[in-house]
Parts: sequence; structure tokens; C-alpha cells
Amino acid sequence: MSVMQSGTQMVKLKSGTKGLVRLFYLDEHRTCIRWRPSRKSEKAKIVIDSIYKVSEGRQSEIFHRHAEGSFDPSCCFTIYHGSHLESLDLITSNPEEARTWVTGLKYLLAGISDEDSLAKRQRTHDHWVKQTFEEADKNGDGLLNIEEIHQLMHKLNVSLPRRKVRQMFQEADTDENQGTLNFEEFSVFYKMMSLRRDLYLLLLSYSDKKDHLTAEELAQFLRVEQKMNNVTPEYCLDIIQKFEVSEENKKQNVLGIEGFTSFMRSPACEVSNPLHRHVHQDMQQPLCHYFIASSHNTYLSGDQLLSQSRADMYARVLQAGCRCVEVDCWDGPDGEPVVHHGYTLTSKILFRDVAETINKYAFIKNEFPVILSIENHCSIQQQKKIAQYLKEIFGDKLDLSSVSTGDPRQLPSPQDLKGKILVKGKKLPCSLGADAEEGEVSEEDSADEIEDDCKLNNGATQHQVESFIRTKLESLLKESQIRDKEDPDSFTVRALLKATHQSFSVNMKQNLDTKEGGKKSHGRSLMGNFSKHKVTAKAAAKAHSASDDEDGQQHPLGKELGQPHRLARRRKTVKLCRALSDLVVYTNSVAAQDIVDDGSTGNVLSFSENRAHQAVQQKAEQFMLYNQRQLTRVYPSAYRIDSSNFNPVPYWNVGCQLVALNYQSEGRVMQLNEAKFRVNGNCGYVLKPQQMCKGTFNPYSADPLPASPKKQLILKIISGQQLPKPPDSMLGDRGEIIDPFVEVEIIGLPVDCCKDQTRVVDDNGFNPVWEETLTFTIHMPEIALVRFLVWDHDPIGRDFVGQRTVAFSSLVPGYRHVYLEGLTEASIFVHIIINETYGKWSPLILNPSYTIMHFLGATKSKQLMGLRGLFSKAPKAGTAEPSGHHARKRSIGERILRRTASAPAKGRKKSKMGFLEAAEMKDSASEPADLKDKDGVLRRPNRPSQARPASMPVDRFLMVELPCPAQDTAQEAEAEDNTSGKVLPKLPLVNGQGSPCFFQEYLISSNH
Repeated sequence: MSVMQSGTQMVKLKSGTKGLVRLFYLDEHRTCIRWRPSRKSEKAKIVIDSIYKVSEGRQSEIFHRHAEGSFDPSCCFTIYHGSHLESLDLITSNPEEARTWVTGLKYLLAGISDEDSLAKRQRTHDHWVKQTFEEADKNGDGLLNIEEIHQLMHKLNVSLPRRKVRQMFQEADTDENQGTLNFEEFSVFYKMMSLRRDLYLLLLSYSDKKDHLTAEELAQFLRVEQKMNNVTPEYCLDIIQKFEVSEENKKQNVLGIEGFTSFMRSPACEVSNPLHRHVHQDMQQPLCHYFIASSHNTYLSGDQLLSQSRADMYARVLQAGCRCVEVDCWDGPDGEPVVHHGYTLTSKILFRDVAETINKYAFIKNEFPVILSIENHCSIQQQKKIAQYLKEIFGDKLDLSSVSTGDPRQLPSPQDLKGKILVKGKKLPCSLGADAEEGEVSEEDSADEIEDDCKLNNGATQHQVESFIRTKLESLLKESQIRDKEDPDSFTVRALLKATHQSFSVNMKQNLDTKEGGKKSHGRSLMGNFSKHKVTAKAAAKAHSASDDEDGQQHPLGKELGQPHRLARRRKTVKLCRALSDLVVYTNSVAAQDIVDDGSTGNVLSFSENRAHQAVQQKAEQFMLYNQRQLTRVYPSAYRIDSSNFNPVPYWNVGCQLVALNYQSEGRVMQLNEAKFRVNGNCGYVLKPQQMCKGTFNPYSADPLPASPKKQLILKIISGQQLPKPPDSMLGDRGEIIDPFVEVEIIGLPVDCCKDQTRVVDDNGFNPVWEETLTFTIHMPEIALVRFLVWDHDPIGRDFVGQRTVAFSSLVPGYRHVYLEGLTEASIFVHIIINETYGKWSPLILNPSYTIMHFLGATKSKQLMGLRGLFSKAPKAGTAEPSGHHARKRSIGERILRRTASAPAKGRKKSKMGFLEAAEMKDSASEPADLKDKDGVLRRPNRPSQARPASMPVDRFLMVELPCPAQDTAQEAEAEDNTSGKVLPKLPLVNGQGSPCFFQEYLISSNH
């Protein structure tokens, strides 16, 4: 460590330039690596916490670009760091120096991984205070004068009178160097500045007005406010010894305000349940009963057209908890299969390197199974090479002969498949003889969307194709411009789309000239490739729409899918070798028309987001039933050339297990994904709610589960701490002190999606106080996410400061700190109450899908015709019962306190659907007019809630096994004639009698 801290001269290798000689050294706190000289001295560092791994030798892509004999491999090493896995490639003058640095860095990384959350919190806090001091010390003399303190206060968003600041400065300045603060004195000054009035008042309320808590008083606080059970005297004494800073208080076994503040800011009082950091759910359910963290085009490090393909991306996503990775295999030179995004300018990597990386990192974080989604475009010879590599590298991890479910119609559980790798891909049909070494299977779904060669075929004119593509690009461009400001990639997305849009006309002209000349172009330009994203089939569908209206009605998805019935386009087929087919056991990749409902399991139905969107809209309940027995994978549209992500929530709402996202793209969607899978130890598997595994419900209903209790979330937003300036602030630290407000958004079923926010606090980002209560009712808390956002109010809008997303089921009641992601000290202090409530309830309406006939029978159809008509109609998406409750009248004081430019007044109804794409799931025209305000914004009505009566007669109804909602005419007639009042037997789900069959017929009909 001493060698690293004294510094070593090394060559910093960069792509496209000669190496730069720099002095690299480890700082005195061992928290970051720095180098000099550098034009950006403050940014010339890598924080140890951000380092992903250190690799020896010439392993990085930048090293590979240089000739083999350019550098001695024993002098080379690479540091991978940051969320995008950036590489710092270094060359030392001798092998000993390289070994010293590699060994030292690995030692530091091992120490970080072993420390507990409390130690990490304390270390990051100490590092932040030290870094703040160093950045404020402009002249580097190790001392801060009063002027430097004033500048620091502005940077930290503190607005205090200069007289108050000088008073605290003089109290902290105790040594002989009057007029300056050293680091120890600055630490005292910072503690004085950080004293929390809210926590002090909380301590006084439980300490009988004393300035400390005894062990008994602390136990009372933990039981009453924090809702902790089994609080022992020993546990309270341990808290005092761990958090109290005063030795005198430790001897007396009391907790003062500093110790109480440290305890309240520790991981023990964070907003999320500490038990959820580990696997705690039942892992012995069938595989289809879990949401599974899934990645799309895992190998890409950037966009879908130009970015680098890297084997390291598999290491990154597997370490992040992903359990389903994608590998696109193509023929490579010298008989070696390669991985890349076909028909684009993305780079190629060897399949063998990918398999070795997956094998190395698959089970480091946890042992639950990894699904390897192979998209095969290789010749038979290279397919055999792929199968050979899989067997050689994975070995026993592919052997599933020992896995037994006991029921052949049921998928094995994650517990059964621990340490196993499942190959998802095409499988040769059973009709093919066992001795056949190869056969034909349908082309991969997502590849078919990209390499559709019917560019100007099927009767579509050049003008129609041009018009369709131009419209699509313009809509993408507009979407990127209005994208939420909390997405840091919005500028790069916009730039990429503009470049694509500008080059469009030139490429279309070239394509038309090629066609008129009778020559087939073999070159694939950037936009030429993009135009093959199934747009022609869509444009052709529109061209035929006038003459095929009846056909379009019979096949409602035909207008938007890439394989419309009226074009009668034959599905492409490819040859598949037996060796690769035999590796597919429980994850046979199928298209809709390949489904055979013979009661078997092990099929994975793949959808692009566009097609899945329509299936969710039109057949949500049947889709949910299908997902109870089989796996479904939804992947991004080929139009997302910027690697942006779609809203996964609507697909989770119907039980889709494998919602594949672009892990390389940061932003809102990945934050939702991370929050969802963090609820079970981030192991990549989250158990679906019981209601999704058995029975069904309409996720678009105004009350989807009327017989189930709802949760009422009462959230008091108390204060904020160390909120920074917006990351995109033009003036940086010199910008104005922020005017923060907090927005809370609920994301889940459509009826639950809403948001509310506090008033604005002027000129205070360091310790703003709101003291406001927001209340939400959640119908299905098991899948709901709660999103905390901090914004800086601006006269012309608002600027994003930070966010934290937590699963509702992970929320812990009591006084809690919500730490904003990626910001060391920034937090919101809240108080959480969760109640169980019932809304309007009738014992006859247990599920919107059931009619009263199921419970009472019908002696006379005429007597019940009115009721039957009322209950048999499925509720329209997004409908909500009108509320008779009006917003209460606000007092004059409230009106003065609130800033209505960006924050709603207390009592104003919450706005519906904060997520833009969620709103697209149902057309706003279907909403009742009385729910829209004058601006056309959908507002959520208040529903009366009440505590559940002890005598509520639901038990006997909940114990009944209810039949499937979908029935044919004969079964309905039989129900009407049933006068016994008995509950009808449950309908079978196969052989054409149940809803999954109807869903499959619906899927297949859209392809013929």
C-alpha cells in the first residue's frame, strides 16, 4: 500500500492515441486512485467503490487493438470501473510494479465486499466529509478561511445569515491559528451545521424532555414508532455502544443526540426491509411462478447499431442479478462462431469467449439457474461448434437428468435447478426421426424483425414505405425530446435519432435507384439496415387495409404485426442440428403459431414489445392464465436503435416472467427493474403474487381484487438532508441554491398508478422541512413500486435532483431515511404508516370476471337478467367509479405556504399515471368524461376506505375454487339451467375448454 500511495509512473493507454505517461497514486484514505498531471484535476480519479474488477495482462479491447508484441503482457493490467464498465488500461515499467498494483487493488476490493452495511455507511460518510473539505480548500494549504466556508455553504445549498455562519466558525476555531479551520475543526463545524431539529424533537418526545435516551426509553421508541418486535435490553445497549460518540454517555448507557442521529441515519433505519437484502421467498415453486431478471442483446455496451460487443457485459449483468442473458450467434471466420447484432456495424466477439465469461460469473452472486437465450443464425457446421463449446465449458451445469419435478406437466423450481444453466433455443420437432441429425425450424423471432427482406415487396410503394419510416422516426424524435429529465441519456438519444433522420432521405433514394436499375444491392447501409425492421410489412398492411376490412376485424393484430394474415407471407425457416437441439430441455423457444396445447410444459413464447402490448390490451386475463403454465419473454422493439427501454410494468401485471431490458441503458426503467428484483436478495427471481399463479383478474379493472384487502400508505414527508444541485445545472456548484420539493409516485396496476407531491421550500437544499402527509391506496401491493423523486422548482419548469425506487412490500413502517441513489449523503426523512383497508364491497362480487350465476344459480333467467347484464360485462380499461368526495377547502395559511406553480395544494387529487408509456396501454378515450379535468389530465378519484369489519363474511367465498371466466355458449346455458345453487366444477385449461387455449388461438390467428 505504501508503494501505491507514494505513486508509480505508468503509461495510460487510450484508443486511437499514443500512451500518456502519468503518475498514479492511491490517496491517503485509500478511497480512490488519482493521477497527475491532468487538465481536470478534480475528475482525474477513480473511486475504489466504483471498481468492478482488475484483470492482468492484455485482456481489454484497447490492448487487442495494438500489435501482439507491442507490450510485455506481464506489465499490463486493466481496471474496469463505473456503471458502463469503462476500462483504464495501464502499462508499468516492470512486472513487479504491475503485480503490486493488481494485488493491492484486489485486497482493497475484497475489504469492501466483506464489510457490513454499517461500516460502509460510516466509511462513505467520512470520505465525503474529507472530500468536501479538500474541494473547499482552494489554495491547498490544509486550512479553510471564512470566505472559503461561505463558498462551501453556497455549494452545499445552505442559506444561513452570514452572522450565524461566523458564530459557528468562531466556536469551532479553537487552536492557535485563529481565523482558519483545519480538518478536525471543520468536522466540528460540520456537525454543528448538521444538527437536526426534527430528530432532536423526536428524541425529546421519548426522553421526558431530557437530552438523551435511556435503554428503556430507546426500547419504547423502537417498539412504538419503528414497529420492531422482540426488542431486548441487550439490543438497546448494543445500539448505545455502537452509535454513541461520548464516552461519558456510554458509561451511563444513554444515547445522546449525536448518537441518536447516527443511529437514525444508519442502515437499521433505512426505508427498505433489511431482510429483503437476502433471499427470503419460497424458491420451490414452478419456474413460471417467478418474475425472472432478463437482459436483451446482453453483449452490447451501447446502441443497437454502432456500439462495441463485449464479453465483459455478461459478467456485469450476471453480477447485477440478471438470470437470463441473450447470445446472438452468427457464422464467423475460420469456423469460429461469433456474437454480434446482425446486419449492423456492432463489433464481433468470439462465442467461446462469451461462454467462458458466463461460466465464470454465472453463480458468483447466487446459485439460482441462468437461462442462456441463444438466437441461432449459424450454419450446421458452426452450430455443432456451438454445441461442442457449451458441453466443454459448462459441463455438468447442462446436465438436467437429476432434476425431477414429480409432475411432468410442471416446470421445475429455481431450487431444483440450482447451479444449472438452461439453454433456451429452438428444438427439432418430435415428428422428426430420432436418427435425423438435422431438421428445419422456424426462424428466431427478434431476428425476423430485423432481417425482413420484403423491403419494397407485397405491393407497397416506395412512397408508402418512406412515409411510414419517416413518421416512425419523427415520433421517436419527439418522444426523446419530451423524455423525463431524470433520464441522463436523453441528449445522446436525441442526437442519434437526428443523425438517423437526416440520413434517411439519401438512403431511400439509393434504395429506389437500386430497385429501378434491376440490381440487387448487397451492401447494407446504416439506414438500409434500419429500414428492414419490419416496417415494410406494416406499410403494406396499411396499403391493403381498405380492401381487407373484414379480414382485419377477424384478426385484430394483423394491422400492426409483421406477419399479417392478408399478406400470407411464409414464415422463414432455418436448419438446426441435433446436437444443439438436444441441449434445450425446459426452455423451448416457440412462436405463436408453433404452440400445440397438448398439456406439455417447457415452451417459451417470445414477443416483441409491440405485439405483447396488443395481447395485453385485448386478452389480458387469458394472457395471465397462459403465464401460469408456460414462460413468456418480451423483448424491445427493433425500432429502439438507441437501446432505450420500454415500460415493463404492463407485462409484469399479466405475469410475463422474462421481460428483457437493455441493461446498458441507465434511467427510469432500469431503476424500476432493479427495485423489483431487490425485493428478494437481488437473486434474479421474484415470486409472483398468489393471485397471478392461480385464478385470474382483470388488471385494467377499477377494482381488480374486490375481495382482497387493500393497503393504505400514509407517508409523511418530514425533511431533506444534503440535497445537491441538479446534475445538469449549467453553473454547477456556483448555481443558485435549490428550491426543492418531493414527488412520490406509485407504479403498479393501472388503478394504483398515481403521484402526489409536497410544497416547495425556497432556498434550502441542505435541510429543507416539509412536514406534509401524502396518502395512497394500493389494490395490489405485492407488485407495486414506490418512487421518491426530488425536484428543484424553477419558474419555467423543474430540474431533476435525485430518486429512489423501492418495492412497496419492502417498505418498513416508522421513521425512516430514504437515501437517493448515487448520492452519498442526500436523503429524505419520512414517517411511514401502512394500514389494511377495504373499499366498497359486496359479498356477491368477488371477482369482476364472474357473474352472479356462479354463486346462486338461476331459477328464472328473466328475474336475474338485469343483474346478469350488470356483472357479466367486463369493466373497461382504466374506468373508475365516480367519487362523491370533494377536495376539502384549504385554509388561507395553506394557500400562503404552498407554491402552486409546480406543487399541488393539500387535498388536491393525485394525478394519474406518472409513467408516460403506462398511459399508452389504454386509449384515453375510454376513460369516463367526469374523471378528466379541464386540461384533459386524468385525475384519480378518492375512494372511501374503511377498516375491515371483524364479521365480514368473505372466508367461505375465498375458500371456493372458482371456475375460469371464459366459457362457451353451451356452458353458459348450462349455468342458467342449474337450479341447485351449487358451484360449478372448475373448467379444464387444455383441449380447447379453457382460456389459455383461446389465448393461443388468438395468437395463432394473428399470423395467418
